Amino acid sequence: MAGFASLGGAGAYIGKVRDDQFGDVFRHDMNAIGVSFTTPAATAGPATGNCLVMVTPDAQRTMSTFLGAAADLSIADIEADVIKAAKVTYLEGYLFDPPAAQQAFVAAAEIAHDAGRKVAITLSDSFCVERHREAFRSLVEAHIDILFANETEILSLYQVDKFDDALQAARGHCEVACLTRSEKGSVVLSGEEVHVVDAEPVDSVIDTTGAGDLFAAGFLYGYTHGHGLADSARIGGVAAAEVIGHYGARPETDLSVLARNRLG
Repeated sequence: MAGFASLGGAGAYIGKVRDDQFGDVFRHDMNAIGVSFTTPAATAGPATGNCLVMVTPDAQRTMSTFLGAAADLSIADIEADVIKAAKVTYLEGYLFDPPAAQQAFVAAAEIAHDAGRKVAITLSDSFCVERHREAFRSLVEAHIDILFANETEILSLYQVDKFDDALQAARGHCEVACLTRSEKGSVVLSGEEVHVVDAEPVDSVIDTTGAGDLFAAGFLYGYTHGHGLADSARIGGVAAAEVIGHYGARPETDLSVLARNRLG
């Protein structure tokens, strides 16, 4: 399960897995797609995390998640050299529950900023936001450059009922806010800039697992390769549209080709 994903050249990953079968498979698969994953496996404690996803015919999913070793993430697991080398360090909000993990988030952000790098976070889970709302707000306002949240998560973070109110609350709390709205597309804020980007058309929606993660991946790819905010959001939309057209959260098509075609 994810810990910190740092985006530099080909990408690097800081996470926590056990020395077990799932951990070996995860490490192999990350390295096979060109992502460096060198963090030593834990030799004690919970097993590597896993998630059972149940998808209904209307493409909605219920997730039964065991965070496992990832829930023990702490400052000791941070690889400072990886973070310093990354253009953007991406934090996963669903690991924010334990106090040690919250300390690790802040420490990672401080390392990145001291090196002149950027820090992004996805809120990941509205229930986690509800449990730690004030801590999340403090983290976003003090340590985050790029915020990713879906509509439910951003409403929860700022305790408002309308998206427009959440949008205004998010403005100014970080350099960039990327707010996704499923079939309504996304809204990207940065200072006085507001970009409303339509969702990419899809033939059919099969499984929404991974849509938010793929949007963030596409956006950060665009952002770290010199594209503007609107085009980065379009790349994110292309990636999200691809993954919801089949079962599973891994793309089955070369996303770089899709992105180039989208941007012309």
